[in-house]
Amino acid sequence: MTAMWKAEWVDPRSTALLVIDVQQGFVNQHSRGVIPAVIRLVEGWQAAGAPVVLSRFHNEPGSPYETITGWTRLRTPEEQALVADLAPFAATAAAVIDKPQASVFTPEGARTIHEAGWTDLVLCGIDTDACVYDSAVAAYQAGYRPWIVTDACASTGGARYHDAALLLAARNIGAEQLVTSEVVLSRISGTQGAHA
Repeated sequence: MTAMWKAEWVDPRSTALLVIDVQQGFVNQHSRGVIPAVIRLVEGWQAAGAPVVLSRFHNEPGSPYETITGWTRLRTPEEQALVADLAPFAATAAAVIDKPQASVFTPEGARTIHEAGWTDLVLCGIDTDACVYDSAVAAYQAGYRPWIVTDACASTGGARYHDAALLLAARNIGAEQLVTSEVVLSRISGTQGAHA
């Protein structure tokens, strides 16, 4: 399982970067610091000619978030908008997936990923403990290799929720699936020289 990251390169044809819900409504004092790391990943991924997928969460009226937990944020266009630094990348993304749930594996998302033939999904974004974690587990259960970029994820609830999610991810999808942006970028950028 870890052979891919121990190798000198990552195949950009089969490895997609999933940028999960880096939206205005999810930016607060706990999460805003992760945005530069996310942008570096996207820039590195695109420079290597590898696919980037952006997701946007929409909290629809009557959702379980509202009816069970009373959470009604992420309703307005302003809250749902990608952060300003990420928005320009939407035009060149392999896909932009709008979703009413935590996981990116909506019917549209699952179809997009399957039809593209990707085997490995590298995840970053907000919230580590909700949409990123749920997407990673859904990927794992669907037979894809998920990789969580630990320093390019954050929780709006703070560091303890971020850390708790990574602890659960290490147990449920494997500690070797947790990587840093430095490792990921060094592997994806190595593909250019290896497979020009």
